[in-house]
Amino acid sequence: MHQLIVTILGKDSIGILSSLISTVSELHCNILDSRQAVYGQDFSLTMILEGTQTAITKAELTIPQICNQYDLLSMMKRTKQHSKQNIERLADVTVEGVDAIGVFKHITQFFAQHQITITAMRQNTYRNEGELADRMRCKMVVSIPADIALDVLNLEFQTMLSGIQLSGHITKH
Repeated sequence: MHQLIVTILGKDSIGILSSLISTVSELHCNILDSRQAVYGQDFSLTMILEGTQTAITKAELTIPQICNQYDLLSMMKRTKQHSKQNIERLADVTVEGVDAIGVFKHITQFFAQHQITITAMRQNTYRNEGELADRMRCKMVVSIPADIALDVLNLEFQTMLSGIQLSGHITKH
């Protein structure tokens, strides 16, 4: 079987996802994994398709035509040996505190050092009435390797966060 990563971006409108999924199905491809988000008025979809060489080639030719109909950008790349995300060891991460340049560098480095994959992230910056500095709140979903104890990881994470004047925690999803 062959695999194709497809990323699609553009203005959100009703029917985009339905049309794309119908097309993928008609091409006899399976969707192994996908992520969709709406940012303001824009739409983002990334999915990995699997099918025969003929089906994947047809997808490479047909999906851009569908995207043209909706004025979307599309980008595709063939890949191999996709493995599904381990959803058995998902955890929720929350981080809060004064927003500062470089805080996410520390957080992402912490997870990389522990071989933890960040699967989703949402961050919000705000200012409380009467405060001078912006604050931030971030929520993430991470996939943790089976050999890492969640309680030990959480303590290490909280220690790292306190060093950069933030607070937060990791909890089982």
